Amino acid sequence: MNDISREVRKNIFDGLIIESVYYAGALSDIDFLGRLYDLTSLKSFDDRFQSADGDIWQHRENNFDWSDDWIYSDPRFNLLSCPDGEFLEFLCEMLHPVVRPNKDEVTKIVDHFNDQLDFTGWKLIAAEKIAGRAVFVPVKKSLFYSSIGRATTSAEVLSSNWMQSEIRRIQNSIENDPALAIGTAKDLVESCCKAILMELSVPVGTSDNLPTLAKKLAKNIGLVPEGISKEAKGADNIKRVLSNLASLVNGIAELRGLYGSGHGRDGQHVGLEPRHARLAASCAIAFVDFCTETYVKRKGKRGVS
Repeated sequence: MNDISREVRKNIFDGLIIESVYYAGALSDIDFLGRLYDLTSLKSFDDRFQSADGDIWQHRENNFDWSDDWIYSDPRFNLLSCPDGEFLEFLCEMLHPVVRPNKDEVTKIVDHFNDQLDFTGWKLIAAEKIAGRAVFVPVKKSLFYSSIGRATTSAEVLSSNWMQSEIRRIQNSIENDPALAIGTAKDLVESCCKAILMELSVPVGTSDNLPTLAKKLAKNIGLVPEGISKEAKGADNIKRVLSNLASLVNGIAELRGLYGSGHGRDGQHVGLEPRHARLAASCAIAFVDFCTETYVKRKGKRGVS
């Protein structure tokens, strides 16, 4: 059963028609559809041709007697009822840099797609870039994917392009390459530590491993606050929770060593699943988010520009 209803799909296509957005962008119908389908294996509705590529050429390039929105109702492609994966792949292809090189146009279209997909559990996100232009992929929304936004904000606060790249790598690998996602979760924490320590002009040694970096960071930004009196309600619990947040780093580093990317494995090695990768990435993001927010707050109190 599909999560994306016929009504949602129709709303998406109606919006494109209202805004006069041609689905194939800078490509011809045949060139665009050829990126997704084997047109020679689909039947022709025109008796003069044996397959779909022939009648599409005839009616879209030779006679041009089919409207630009013909594809949305063509039963061979079944876009209103096909599996969600096929439908979402079609939408993402519409946004591909080869199909639609204008960044502003892509932004407008993807916003329309995501507005309509909002309650379906799906969202299109920028996963990588080609020539500075985003390539979009569909993701199933969850608490994990909403937390990705917090990590992205942290990377922006710290002006770290490297962290942005690591966040994209985690997004792209969670489902298909959990080992890479786990390894990158560790790298993300390390990059965050180094970025903040650099901002604070704290020396970072070439031999400093992740636990060492985390300890330096905790000390220099006051991750565990000194001002909580023993008399304060729950003081011990507050300090314990914050201390445990810092200790997450050790767990992520160990998990990366056991199951993450970056190490050779013997033939008996069994990797972890996407849910384990989401756990590691969520822990890393929680650490990065809290440390960045703490750094910003401490920086404000010190009046540092």
